Amino acid sequence: MNILVLGDVVSQSGCDLIRKKLPALKKLKNIDFTIANAENSAKGNGVTPLSAEHLFTSGVDFLTTGNHAFRRSEIYDFLDSRDDIIRPYNFPASTPGKGVSVVDTGKYRLAIINLMGTMYMENLENPFFAADKALRETDGCKIILVDFHAEATSEKKAMGHYLDSKVSAVFGTHTHVQTADECILSGGTGYITDLGMCGPGDSVLGVKKEIVIKKFTSLMPQRFETADRNECFINGCIFSVDEKSGKCIDVERINLF
Repeated sequence: MNILVLGDVVSQSGCDLIRKKLPALKKLKNIDFTIANAENSAKGNGVTPLSAEHLFTSGVDFLTTGNHAFRRSEIYDFLDSRDDIIRPYNFPASTPGKGVSVVDTGKYRLAIINLMGTMYMENLENPFFAADKALRETDGCKIILVDFHAEATSEKKAMGHYLDSKVSAVFGTHTHVQTADECILSGGTGYITDLGMCGPGDSVLGVKKEIVIKKFTSLMPQRFETADRNECFINGCIFSVDEKSGKCIDVERINLF
Protein backbone atom coordinates (compact mmCIF):
# COMPACT_ATOMS: atom_id res chain seq x y z
CA MET A 1 0.00 0.00 0.00
CA ASN A 2 1.39 3.40 -1.01
CA ILE A 3 0.49 6.19 1.40
CA LEU A 4 1.22 9.80 0.48
CA VAL A 5 1.52 12.20 3.42
CA LEU A 6 1.66 15.95 2.75
CA GLY A 7 3.26 18.55 5.01
CA ASP A 8 1.39 21.48 6.56
CA VAL A 9 -0.85 23.05 3.91
CA VAL A 10 -0.48 26.84 4.04
CA SER A 11 -3.42 29.05 3.08
CA GLN A 12 -5.20 29.29 -0.26
CA SER A 13 -2.03 29.02 -2.30
CA GLY A 14 -1.15 25.65 -0.76
CA CYS A 15 -4.69 24.38 -1.27
CA ASP A 16 -4.71 25.54 -4.90
CA LEU A 17 -1.38 23.88 -5.72
CA ILE A 18 -2.56 20.60 -4.23
CA ARG A 19 -5.68 20.77 -6.38
CA LYS A 20 -3.49 21.36 -9.43
CA LYS A 21 -0.75 18.79 -8.79
CA LEU A 22 -2.17 16.03 -6.59
CA PRO A 23 -4.19 14.01 -9.16
CA ALA A 24 -1.17 13.51 -11.44
CA LEU A 25 1.14 12.78 -8.50
CA LYS A 26 -1.22 10.11 -7.17
CA LYS A 27 -1.41 8.48 -10.58
CA LEU A 28 2.35 8.62 -11.16
CA LYS A 29 3.20 7.11 -7.77
CA ASN A 30 0.28 4.64 -7.57
CA ILE A 31 -0.99 6.23 -4.36
CA ASP A 32 -3.68 4.32 -2.44
CA PHE A 33 -4.32 6.83 0.34
CA THR A 34 -3.44 10.48 0.93
CA ILE A 35 -3.13 12.38 4.22
CA ALA A 36 -2.45 16.12 4.67
CA ASN A 37 -1.94 18.30 7.71
CA ALA A 38 -4.56 21.03 7.34
CA GLU A 39 -4.09 23.16 10.45
CA ASN A 40 -2.95 26.19 8.40
CA SER A 41 -5.07 25.59 5.30
CA ALA A 42 -7.52 28.46 5.88
CA LYS A 43 -6.57 31.91 4.68
CA GLY A 44 -4.85 33.62 7.59
CA ASN A 45 -4.55 30.64 9.92
CA GLY A 46 -6.30 27.54 11.20
CA VAL A 47 -8.64 25.23 9.31
CA THR A 48 -12.25 25.84 8.30
CA PRO A 49 -14.88 23.54 6.79
CA LEU A 50 -14.29 25.36 3.50
CA SER A 51 -10.53 24.75 3.42
CA ALA A 52 -11.00 21.14 4.58
CA GLU A 53 -13.56 20.44 1.86
CA HIS A 54 -11.27 22.05 -0.71
CA LEU A 55 -8.58 19.52 0.16
CA PHE A 56 -11.01 16.60 0.17
CA THR A 57 -12.35 17.49 -3.27
CA SER A 58 -8.76 17.86 -4.50
CA GLY A 59 -8.02 14.21 -3.73
CA VAL A 60 -6.89 14.19 -0.10
CA ASP A 61 -8.50 11.33 1.84
CA PHE A 62 -7.73 12.33 5.42
CA LEU A 63 -6.71 15.44 7.39
CA THR A 64 -4.64 15.85 10.53
CA THR A 65 -4.06 19.09 12.44
CA GLY A 66 -1.98 20.55 15.27
CA ASN A 67 -1.72 23.49 17.63
CA HIS A 68 -3.91 25.66 15.35
CA ALA A 69 -6.69 23.08 15.20
CA PHE A 70 -9.11 25.24 17.17
CA ARG A 71 -8.06 28.67 15.88
CA ARG A 72 -11.27 29.02 13.85
CA SER A 73 -14.46 28.29 15.79
CA GLU A 74 -16.41 27.29 12.67
CA ILE A 75 -14.41 24.05 12.53
CA TYR A 76 -15.64 22.79 15.92
CA ASP A 77 -18.83 21.07 14.73
CA PHE A 78 -16.99 19.79 11.67
CA LEU A 79 -14.40 18.09 13.88
CA ASP A 80 -17.15 16.52 15.98
CA SER A 81 -19.15 15.23 13.03
CA ARG A 82 -16.43 13.78 10.77
CA ASP A 83 -14.21 10.71 10.92
CA ASP A 84 -11.79 11.92 8.23
CA ILE A 85 -10.28 14.83 10.16
CA ILE A 86 -8.69 14.62 13.62
CA ARG A 87 -6.91 16.85 16.15
CA PRO A 88 -4.01 15.92 18.44
CA TYR A 89 -5.02 13.10 20.77
CA ASN A 90 -3.35 14.64 23.82
CA PHE A 91 -5.62 17.69 23.92
CA PRO A 92 -8.21 17.41 26.71
CA ALA A 93 -11.08 15.04 25.94
CA SER A 94 -13.49 17.98 26.23
CA THR A 95 -12.11 19.67 23.10
CA PRO A 96 -13.91 19.17 19.76
CA GLY A 97 -13.05 16.17 17.63
CA LYS A 98 -10.92 13.13 18.37
CA GLY A 99 -7.29 12.16 18.05
CA VAL A 100 -7.49 8.74 16.42
CA SER A 101 -9.58 7.37 13.58
CA VAL A 102 -9.91 4.00 11.85
CA VAL A 103 -10.55 4.13 8.11
CA ASP A 104 -11.93 1.29 6.00
CA THR A 105 -11.35 1.95 2.31
CA GLY A 106 -12.89 -1.36 1.29
CA LYS A 107 -9.49 -2.68 0.21
CA TYR A 108 -7.51 -1.58 3.26
CA ARG A 109 -8.11 -0.81 6.93
CA LEU A 110 -5.80 1.68 8.55
CA ALA A 111 -5.64 3.79 11.69
CA ILE A 112 -4.38 7.38 11.88
CA ILE A 113 -3.21 8.94 15.16
CA ASN A 114 -2.49 12.65 15.68
CA LEU A 115 -0.23 13.70 18.57
CA MET A 116 1.31 17.01 19.61
CA GLY A 117 4.68 17.61 21.22
CA THR A 118 5.11 19.51 24.46
CA MET A 119 8.68 20.87 24.14
CA TYR A 120 8.40 24.62 23.36
CA MET A 121 4.66 24.13 22.83
CA GLU A 122 1.52 23.86 24.92
CA ASN A 123 1.46 22.00 28.20
CA LEU A 124 -0.60 19.01 27.09
CA GLU A 125 -0.68 15.41 28.23
CA ASN A 126 2.65 13.63 27.77
CA PRO A 127 2.55 12.56 24.09
CA PHE A 128 4.38 9.29 24.75
CA PHE A 129 1.77 8.17 27.26
CA ALA A 130 -0.97 9.49 24.96
CA ALA A 131 0.47 7.38 22.12
CA ASP A 132 0.13 4.25 24.24
CA LYS A 133 -3.52 5.05 24.93
CA ALA A 134 -4.25 5.92 21.31
CA LEU A 135 -2.81 2.61 20.11
CA ARG A 136 -5.43 0.82 22.19
CA GLU A 137 -8.09 2.54 20.06
CA THR A 138 -6.79 1.37 16.68
CA ASP A 139 -9.15 -1.61 16.55
CA GLY A 140 -6.51 -4.17 15.66
CA CYS A 141 -5.36 -2.39 12.47
CA LYS A 142 -2.06 -3.58 11.07
CA ILE A 143 -1.45 -0.29 9.25
CA ILE A 144 -1.08 2.58 11.74
CA LEU A 145 0.17 6.05 10.86
CA VAL A 146 1.17 8.77 13.33
CA ASP A 147 1.36 12.52 12.66
CA PHE A 148 3.51 13.96 15.46
CA HIS A 149 3.04 17.74 15.39
CA ALA A 150 6.03 18.99 17.35
CA GLU A 151 8.74 21.65 17.48
CA ALA A 152 11.82 19.85 18.81
CA THR A 153 13.66 17.42 16.55
CA SER A 154 14.80 15.49 19.62
CA GLU A 155 11.21 14.91 20.73
CA LYS A 156 10.24 13.79 17.23
CA LYS A 157 13.21 11.42 16.96
CA ALA A 158 12.44 9.97 20.36
CA MET A 159 8.80 9.38 19.38
CA GLY A 160 9.89 7.60 16.21
CA HIS A 161 12.05 5.19 18.18
CA TYR A 162 9.41 4.84 20.92
CA LEU A 163 6.82 3.72 18.37
CA ASP A 164 9.22 1.67 16.23
CA SER A 165 7.69 -1.75 15.46
CA LYS A 166 4.36 -0.59 16.96
CA VAL A 167 3.21 1.50 13.98
CA SER A 168 3.79 1.63 10.23
CA ALA A 169 5.06 5.21 10.04
CA VAL A 170 5.77 8.27 12.18
CA PHE A 171 6.01 11.61 10.38
CA GLY A 172 6.68 14.98 11.94
CA THR A 173 4.82 18.18 11.09
CA HIS A 174 4.73 21.79 12.37
CA THR A 175 8.12 23.31 11.51
CA HIS A 176 7.34 23.75 7.77
CA VAL A 177 10.92 22.83 6.84
CA GLN A 178 11.40 19.43 5.23
CA THR A 179 14.12 17.26 6.74
CA ALA A 180 16.29 14.85 4.75
CA ASP A 181 16.31 11.97 7.25
CA GLU A 182 13.60 9.73 5.81
CA CYS A 183 14.33 6.12 6.74
CA ILE A 184 12.97 2.82 7.95
CA LEU A 185 13.79 2.26 11.60
CA SER A 186 15.12 -1.07 12.86
CA GLY A 187 11.67 -2.35 13.86
CA GLY A 188 10.12 -1.65 10.46
CA THR A 189 8.57 1.78 11.09
CA GLY A 190 8.93 4.44 8.40
CA TYR A 191 10.11 7.78 9.73
CA ILE A 192 10.82 11.42 8.80
CA THR A 193 11.40 14.23 11.30
CA ASP A 194 9.35 16.80 9.35
CA LEU A 195 7.41 16.55 6.11
CA GLY A 196 7.82 20.26 5.34
CA MET A 197 4.94 22.30 3.96
CA CYS A 198 2.74 22.88 0.94
CA GLY A 199 2.72 26.59 0.23
CA PRO A 200 4.63 29.68 -0.91
CA GLY A 201 8.37 29.19 -1.24
CA ASP A 202 9.58 32.81 -1.21
CA SER A 203 8.51 33.28 2.39
CA VAL A 204 9.39 32.50 5.99
CA LEU A 205 7.43 29.33 6.73
CA GLY A 206 4.63 30.61 4.48
CA VAL A 207 4.49 34.15 5.92
CA LYS A 208 5.60 37.25 4.00
CA LYS A 209 9.35 37.48 4.60
CA GLU A 210 9.35 41.27 5.11
CA ILE A 211 6.94 40.97 8.02
CA VAL A 212 8.96 38.27 9.77
CA ILE A 213 12.21 40.17 9.26
CA LYS A 214 10.59 43.26 10.78
CA LYS A 215 9.41 41.14 13.72
CA PHE A 216 12.98 39.96 14.40
CA THR A 217 14.66 43.32 13.85
CA SER A 218 12.16 45.60 15.62
CA LEU A 219 11.17 43.18 18.39
CA MET A 220 7.66 44.61 18.06
CA PRO A 221 4.41 42.68 17.42
CA GLN A 222 3.51 42.25 13.75
CA ARG A 223 0.38 41.09 11.96
CA PHE A 224 1.42 38.05 9.94
CA GLU A 225 0.18 37.73 6.37
CA THR A 226 0.55 34.69 4.14
CA ALA A 227 2.82 35.11 1.13
CA ASP A 228 0.15 33.81 -1.21
CA ARG A 229 1.29 35.61 -4.34
CA ASN A 230 4.44 33.69 -5.23
CA GLU A 231 5.56 30.30 -6.51
CA CYS A 232 4.57 27.40 -4.30
CA PHE A 233 5.84 23.89 -3.67
CA ILE A 234 4.56 20.61 -2.24
CA ASN A 235 6.53 18.74 0.44
CA GLY A 236 5.65 15.29 1.65
CA CYS A 237 6.63 11.65 1.85
CA ILE A 238 5.43 8.34 0.43
CA PHE A 239 5.42 5.38 2.80
CA SER A 240 5.03 1.99 1.13
CA VAL A 241 3.56 -0.43 3.68
CA ASP A 242 3.12 -4.19 3.57
CA GLU A 243 -0.60 -4.75 4.20
CA LYS A 244 -0.16 -8.08 5.98
CA SER A 245 2.56 -7.12 8.45
CA GLY A 246 1.99 -3.37 8.66
CA LYS A 247 5.75 -2.85 8.24
CA CYS A 248 7.12 -0.05 6.10
CA ILE A 249 9.09 -1.37 3.15
CA ASP A 250 10.06 1.87 1.38
CA VAL A 251 10.15 5.63 2.03
CA GLU A 252 10.35 8.33 -0.64
CA ARG A 253 10.59 12.04 0.12
CA ILE A 254 8.56 14.36 -2.16
CA ASN A 255 9.54 17.92 -3.12
CA LEU A 256 7.40 19.12 -6.02
CA PHE A 257 7.24 22.60 -7.59
